[in-house]
Amino acid sequence: MPRMLDVSDQVRAEIGDEEADRLLAGENPGSYDCTSCRTPGDSEQERTSTVLFIGEETAVLAFAHATCLPSQVVQVTEEQLQGAVRSISGNTVDMDPSQAVPEQAVLGVTSGLVLISGELHPALVVEPTGPIVRPGTTGAGDDFLPLLIEQGFMPLMQLTEVPPVLHGWSVLLAMGQLHAVLQPGSNGGQPVAWWQAHQPLQVTEGWRAAANKLQQVLLFAAPVGSIGRQPREDLLRDALDKAAANGKLVGVAMPLAGT
Repeated sequence: MPRMLDVSDQVRAEIGDEEADRLLAGENPGSYDCTSCRTPGDSEQERTSTVLFIGEETAVLAFAHATCLPSQVVQVTEEQLQGAVRSISGNTVDMDPSQAVPEQAVLGVTSGLVLISGELHPALVVEPTGPIVRPGTTGAGDDFLPLLIEQGFMPLMQLTEVPPVLHGWSVLLAMGQLHAVLQPGSNGGQPVAWWQAHQPLQVTEGWRAAANKLQQVLLFAAPVGSIGRQPREDLLRDALDKAAANGKLVGVAMPLAGT
């Protein structure tokens, strides 16, 4: 019986045809722990995705239920990758040094409920741990918001209205936990992870209920140092309002994927 494994063109391009063909021929660990939901999977019994995590020097090939994640390449820092190796059931893959990814700031994600026009909306707040520079450039600038605006995020001066939906993007919630923010793949391909949780993040029952009711999640983003880790939702809202007033907040609404 053929193994129900999916190796995307993106993953194949990174690991090479020979490795991809070996995987599809059955040389993979039939049983695995899903890199997304952390529950057991079996590539002989259910559709399975190959997920390649790429750091600066190494890469780890992991497996996920196809219902949790599509087959894709996820770029991470070497530090993130080494931390993830402890919890990923996968294989280390040698990388061509020419494919090394420059060090990236880590995106911090906070969940909370935000009151807009009398209704509570599930929201994610994204703030990097350092300045984000435009790919291919060097310097001390921070292009995080301009890059997001180019992707369709809207500058927000105040939080009085729900921002518009950013089509093609989605928030992946599975088994009641937050797994990823997905963006459109290149050339109309499968969605890829813009942000990926190495370990699924817990959300509150109220957040999950609001997400399931509205079937969408608001995503706000601000440069490093604008929001901070706020222990309460009222403090988070205050920080969002201040960032908006200072012209340092963008946001969109995204459809909810999963439950």
